[in-house]
Parts: sequence; C-alpha cells; structure tokens
Amino acid sequence: MSNTVVVKLGGRAQHDASLVPALAQRWKRAPGTLCIVHGGGDEVSALQRLMGHEPRFSGGRRVTAPQDLELLRMVLSGSANKRLVSALVAAGVAAVGVSGEDAGFIRASLAEKGELGRVGSHCKVDARLLRLLLEDGFLPVVSPLAADAAGGSEPLNVNGDDAAAAIASALASAELLFISDVPAVRDGDAPVSVIDAAGAAELAASGAVQGGMLAKLDAACAAVRAGVCRVSIGSLALLDDSTQGTQVVPSRSAA
Repeated sequence: MSNTVVVKLGGRAQHDASLVPALAQRWKRAPGTLCIVHGGGDEVSALQRLMGHEPRFSGGRRVTAPQDLELLRMVLSGSANKRLVSALVAAGVAAVGVSGEDAGFIRASLAEKGELGRVGSHCKVDARLLRLLLEDGFLPVVSPLAADAAGGSEPLNVNGDDAAAAIASALASAELLFISDVPAVRDGDAPVSVIDAAGAAELAASGAVQGGMLAKLDAACAAVRAGVCRVSIGSLALLDDSTQGTQVVPSRSAA
C-alpha cells in the first residue's frame, strides 16, 4: 500500500472558492502524495446544449455520442483541467494536468450498455506516468478520458468516479475521497455514515440513491473490492478529516 490519496472532484465542487486553498494546504503538508481526478459535467452539458445536443444520462453516466467526444475533450482536458491547474499553480502547488489519453495510461473498453455510446468501462490504468510525477513531488490533475483498449484512435469517455477508483487501485492508494457539493450519501433525510455494497444495492433498489450518487457509490464499492483501504464520500471537509461524510466499507462488520 502506498501513502497516495486520490481525490475525485465533482464538477460543482470545482467552483467552491475554498477548494484550491484546501487542496494547496493538503498538498503542502505532504508533496507527492496527492492525485486529483476531476469531472466537469455541468460545463459539458452547457456546451452540448449550445451545440444543439440535449444531454442524456443512464444510471448516472453520460450517454456519449461520437460527435460529443470533441466537446468532452474541450471541457475536460481543456478548460476545466487547465483552469484548476492554473489556480493550483498560483497557490504554490506544482500541479500538472494530464489526460487519460496521454501515453494511454487509462485504457477502457466500450461499456456493455450499448445505449451509452462512446463510454468506457473496465478501466486499466498504467500508473507509471502518475508515479513519475508523484515521485518528483508534482500533483497530477487527471482528466478522465481514456484510450480505446481495442486500439481505436478515438477516445472513450470514462465516468470520473470510475476513473478515480481505477487509479486508486493501480496506485495501491491509502485513501480515495469522492468530493462533491453533497456532504454524505442520504437515505431519505438521514445521512448514511457507513455503507457496504449490500447497503448500496438496497438504497438503489428503494430509489433513495439515483443518478450521479448511484454512479459514485458503484465506483466506491469497486475501489473497496480492489483493496483501497479507506473510501469516503462527502464534501470538502474530507480533505481535513476523511472520516467525515459516508465511509464505504467491504462489509458492515468491517466498520
């Protein structure tokens, strides 16, 4: 197990004014131990609408038509990635923006659900590039696009939560933090402090968890199964205390 912490940032969390100072403070405490994976869903949706394409989702994952790929590159590997990197650099952090397409370090296969279009699943991460950056004290900021494992020249859109789980597994990370604008998984009005795969399935079946949170829980459970020691879902408070929010565990007895 490494001491690396992977942080997945939801699109809305990226617009929180306290995000960059909190990330900079965390990185400066232990340079070379932090890796960020970011989304940008709201920006992608806004650009799709400007281009006359109505965004569609299935199970919390974006349906990606071939014509959407350039829009995703523009937002995820372009504006969203470079805006975050620039803000971190201005805060004194040695941040480096990379896409999963770079050196093909994230490879994925077309998702089994054909209606998702150019969406990747079963991510395989070659962590050498990330390790080189981390060992030299840099902060990788990852855009979750992937090379096509089948050898195609066009990328695949990978849900950012799925990409973060695969990266945390490949780095044998100590922690994986899913940070969004929601402080915890909720069952109705009640926050859930600890959950396992069985509990996540129950919440999904009851309709208490849907959309993006359902995708986040799926990815969190996958990370736990892959051996990531601590997986937490919550707000920016996780950067200071990863026991906040919802802890995802192998089984309730493991709590």
